[in-house]
Amino acid sequence: MDDLFQEPSCEVAPDAPLAARMRPRTLQEYAGQQHILGPGKLLRRAIEADRISSLILFGPPGTGKTTLAQVIAGATKAKFERLSGVESNVADIRRVIGAAALRRAQMKTILFVDEIHRFNKAQQDVLLPEVENGLIRLIGATTQNPFFSVNSALLSRSQVFQLEPLPEADLVDLMHRALADPERGLGGRGILLESDAAAHLARLSDGDARRCLNALEIAALTTPPESNGQVRITLHAAEESIQQKAVVYDGTGDAHYDTISAFIKSMRGSDPDAALYWLAKMLHAGEGIRFIARRIVICASEDVGMADSNALVVAMAAQQAVEFIGLPEANLLLAHATVYLATAPKSNRCTVAIGKASQEVREGRTLAVPTHLRDGHYKGSERLGHGKGYQYSHDFEGSYVPQAYLPEGRVFYEPTENGMEKRVKERLAHWRAIYEAAAHDRRSGPEAEKQPAKAR
Repeated sequence: MDDLFQEPSCEVAPDAPLAARMRPRTLQEYAGQQHILGPGKLLRRAIEADRISSLILFGPPGTGKTTLAQVIAGATKAKFERLSGVESNVADIRRVIGAAALRRAQMKTILFVDEIHRFNKAQQDVLLPEVENGLIRLIGATTQNPFFSVNSALLSRSQVFQLEPLPEADLVDLMHRALADPERGLGGRGILLESDAAAHLARLSDGDARRCLNALEIAALTTPPESNGQVRITLHAAEESIQQKAVVYDGTGDAHYDTISAFIKSMRGSDPDAALYWLAKMLHAGEGIRFIARRIVICASEDVGMADSNALVVAMAAQQAVEFIGLPEANLLLAHATVYLATAPKSNRCTVAIGKASQEVREGRTLAVPTHLRDGHYKGSERLGHGKGYQYSHDFEGSYVPQAYLPEGRVFYEPTENGMEKRVKERLAHWRAIYEAAAHDRRSGPEAEKQPAKAR
């Protein structure tokens, strides 16, 4: 187990997949991740100076997490140990820790844990004291967000670096490098990769270098040579070699939360095209249609609100229709509601208003229900004065009568002039003007004149 990383330049089996044979050995061969490994970047400087601290590397499959650990193994003078989050147990961890303690005076120890999110809390806790006291320097690799899958105490003692999917240009460069390398790649076999075929393989690999190189190898090995002996990989051959795009999507991980976040923000931002793209991605990846429908219903009130109350009607109709229709036609219903919400006028004033009212209830003085608004239908309520003085709105013109409904005048809902909410704003302003006029009349009427100033 030690030898895998202790001698990173050792030969790989000839029948190993192309991606394994072409695994970069140095930073100069490493592709992508310029945001953390570009010239002058912290991680690059640390690797080149052999001053690696504990690291957590996370990102989608095929972005170079294990490869980066192997590059570090080749650059460091420390003893490099490797454990697997799937196969290793507490005994394996303690064995590495014991060996690290014995060699501490002569050599540092770097421990690489692949798929560290597979370690349970007890296994991670075993590592914690040794990482803290510097006995071992940890490099953890994971496809899961470490802020959810790795102990916070271990995270606080490590630097976290996120690896991104490789750009298509980098994937094309990797393929050409593999075709030119006679030792580890496909060089010397007379293979010609047409540009549109290379672009297709890079695009459908979706940032995954492993998938891209292995698809290239399939195309190279299954394409019959021409009369001159040359193997020409055409677009058709590339399409046969990688028939379906690999969408990186974990229904309970970052992709799930990030994509639904982008979907909601696109509808809120009135961009139907972006919203449809994120919707299509979720549907393609198998996201639950009930979950999507629920988020659309929430958006209808949270972000469209009173600017177009019909948005909630459309969203609820879509939610019910999704239950009735199911896939694949449910995507039409979700698309309908998505476009409606994205193109509707927006107002979050209802959302803001209930937030203000809730804060007032939590933090302010609790207000008693005014006597004239209390229930006056039970026996004995009249003796308590409940309901006395209440004026029934429908008995008045316009079904409005100026009377107090809150002991203290407070405003939580302040409408915008967006969409239909503009009419609501005008209506509220009209009613409030009537109320203020009535209140002024009560304050300055004959009864008020009879009262002492202090009583007023």
